[in-house]
Amino acid sequence: MRVGMGLSREEEIEYAKARNIEVNVSKDSIYSIDVNLWGRSIEAGILEDPWTAPREDVYRWTVDADKAPTAMEIVIGFEGGVPVSLDGDRVDPVTLVERLHELAGAHGIGRVDHVEDRLVGIKSREIYEAPAATVIHRAHRALEGLTLSKDTLRFNRVVADEIAQLTYDGLWFSSLHRDLRGYAASSQRVVSGDVRVKLDHGNATVTGRRSPLSLYEKSLATYEADDAFDHAAAVGFIEIFGLPLRTEAARHGAVGKSHGAAWTWTEPLLADLPTKVYDAPVAAK
Repeated sequence: MRVGMGLSREEEIEYAKARNIEVNVSKDSIYSIDVNLWGRSIEAGILEDPWTAPREDVYRWTVDADKAPTAMEIVIGFEGGVPVSLDGDRVDPVTLVERLHELAGAHGIGRVDHVEDRLVGIKSREIYEAPAATVIHRAHRALEGLTLSKDTLRFNRVVADEIAQLTYDGLWFSSLHRDLRGYAASSQRVVSGDVRVKLDHGNATVTGRRSPLSLYEKSLATYEADDAFDHAAAVGFIEIFGLPLRTEAARHGAVGKSHGAAWTWTEPLLADLPTKVYDAPVAAK
């Protein structure tokens, strides 16, 4: 209607009303709403002003956090990175998401208000409701932190951003998206276990996690007498780890606060620098 007929949103509503076409929108509630299993997205109307707070009629799946009931805890079970159970009850994915929508939404969890960048470069203010997604993502990250190595976690953040951008841009079927999904599936092989989450007035807080494939070793992490970590080894590690920094400081000086395009150097180290280290004059202070 917008492209072929050039109608504004209000004109579209009038057009439908005059022809007895039922639409779930009115001039008082003129929002554009998209809904699927994973969440609701709401835009248009008063939301087009990013300074205007959303009215309560924007929301359908979540209550006002101030009106949420007493906090409760749930346990989500994962296998290979996929949520498979809720409070010990093994359910199919759709049922699990629907139950989490009800539980988390009743506690005011899952409201997102942000300005996003569309593919064509336009900034758009949108409101989202995604109770289940909010809780599942938080629990999943907690379990990854227990079962994946530091380097895998770091690289996963890069891959997640790429997959999200490609998906948002409508490039799900691109070769890059396919290959990144393959990596993601591989990295999730060991992400199995249980995560306990507290639902409390708009917040989903992880309060416990456990896994048979956990990389957490208490004897290495404890502060108690049975500590198995050799602290004497840390001294040599610090010496080796800091070697490049000491070499850099000796050759280039210790860099202090920047003033515009020029750097401020500390006098003692600068005085020790041989003149052949640099060709251009260096401002010392």
